Amino acid sequence: MQFIDEAKIYIKSGNGGAGCMSFRREANIPKGGPDGGNGGRGASVIVESVGNLNTLIDFRFQQHYTAKNGRHGMGSNRNGAAAEDIIVKVPVGTQIFLEDKETLLIDITRVGQRMVIAKGGDGGLGNANFKSSTNQAPTKTTPGWSGEELTVWLHLKLLSDVGLVGLPNAGKSTFLSVVSRAKPKIADYPFTTLKPQLGVAYVDEREFVIADIPGLIEGASDGVGLGDRFLKHVERCGVMLHLVDGIDDDFIENYRVIRGELEKYSEKLAFKKEIVALNKCDSLPQDEIEMKKEMLEEACGQKVYTLSGVTGEGKGEVLRVLLGEVLAFRGCESSELSD
Repeated sequence: MQFIDEAKIYIKSGNGGAGCMSFRREANIPKGGPDGGNGGRGASVIVESVGNLNTLIDFRFQQHYTAKNGRHGMGSNRNGAAAEDIIVKVPVGTQIFLEDKETLLIDITRVGQRMVIAKGGDGGLGNANFKSSTNQAPTKTTPGWSGEELTVWLHLKLLSDVGLVGLPNAGKSTFLSVVSRAKPKIADYPFTTLKPQLGVAYVDEREFVIADIPGLIEGASDGVGLGDRFLKHVERCGVMLHLVDGIDDDFIENYRVIRGELEKYSEKLAFKKEIVALNKCDSLPQDEIEMKKEMLEEACGQKVYTLSGVTGEGKGEVLRVLLGEVLAFRGCESSELSD
């Protein structure tokens, strides 16, 4: 299925039905009182998150959601029927913005979360509502209220525990294929991955979700290359695994490029927990591995792990470190929700 993470849709809720003007007329009651019923409520448009969707591809084919109007009121004090609400189903992780792309309406983070995006108009009043001691035969009614009309943007941010970041061809897809059952496209050239890939990693009878984010390049935060479209997916991750290509002579600069783009994109990414790993160590002699590891540790100011996505060497240690960070992040999230 094609991965679509942004969509623009038009939404209109239903108008309320008009109130009815009617008088009771029967054989023995030639001048009965007013009995006009009220109009029914127009349908609302409701957004609901479901667990079986992982892309916004459906909105590529249906971009207009127009709800039905409420039925008009009728005589004999019969109220019009309310129209049935429209449910727009979206994946968990969807953010809904107004047309300006800045005003956030809702950030959907769990299955079953719902929000009324456009409320249906209330029904009008029939003339029976206006009867009084001084006006026994009112002819006044009110029309139904108009529904709401707006255009919104849907932005999907993948919900994953770990985000894989690094320059193109850093070995992210290979690592994901080794530690999970995901089958991303792998080749020896940059930009093999053109859309985010998700995989479930298993370690010590626990599991967590890893997202392979398409390769970033210098200027990604400003819209260069593919990175600006997918940096947002890293924001929801509990921890980042930054893979650095160990066989590239400019590995220190490569690390700094990615750090710079993360920091420029958002303050949230700048301070997100990061695990750094020197990748492709199967192609390096041991003394060179140690030298590059020390250089990279000095550049990033933290411990650097060594691994090989091809042979799987070092993956166990890295996965356990990631698991610890993921569990700590989940604990923080739980405490925030309970507060």
